[in-house]
Amino acid sequence: MDHDLVVRQKMTERYLLGELDDREKDEFEEHFFDCPECALDVRAASAFVEQSKTVLAEKPEKADVPVHTPPQAGWLAWLRPAFAVPVFALLLMVIGYQNLVTYPQLKEAVNRPQVLPWRSINIGTRGANTPVIAVPRGGSFLLFVNIPPDSHYSGYIADLYNPEGTLEWSLTIPATAAQDQYPVQVPGANRPAGNYTLAVRGVAPAGGSTEIGRASFELQVQK
Repeated sequence: MDHDLVVRQKMTERYLLGELDDREKDEFEEHFFDCPECALDVRAASAFVEQSKTVLAEKPEKADVPVHTPPQAGWLAWLRPAFAVPVFALLLMVIGYQNLVTYPQLKEAVNRPQVLPWRSINIGTRGANTPVIAVPRGGSFLLFVNIPPDSHYSGYIADLYNPEGTLEWSLTIPATAAQDQYPVQVPGANRPAGNYTLAVRGVAPAGGSTEIGRASFELQVQK
């Protein structure tokens, strides 16, 4: 999914509001796993929504002097100053906090250099030991994927399966004649510990794909 298309169609807002159909949701999730900017938008917007729910759920303090307000029916009652002014004031405080504190912290975290946990895995190798990689909860890591070179393929597709055998994501890798090792950054997520499998398919120039091989690794989640 193209990033410009995501911005034009406001996919991030529609994703958080649950307005995407299943196909659009899957395509958007696959996109923001590989797009730091969209991942930042999703995290920041999610934090804002949760903070808003917390603020709006708090009960307002009762005034010492009762104020008589004529009864009003329906949703128009929310437009009364007694309700609208405090709510909008709280929302402005939340927005200000997000802009001044949360967004800068998230952007700094995305742009900060860091050393990621990594392991090298060999596709199609039988009998090799299963590499172990330890990551903090929700953290990302690197896989250096060694693919046997084959001039018959114009590219590759890597599919990551979780311990339950469910496809987590797919990644298209362009083939390079001078390269047989491809660094793949696995985006951070709340993954369970266990054995994961990376299956690699070769893509023919005329179309169609054939599985070349697969490799497993054990993910350990640090507390």
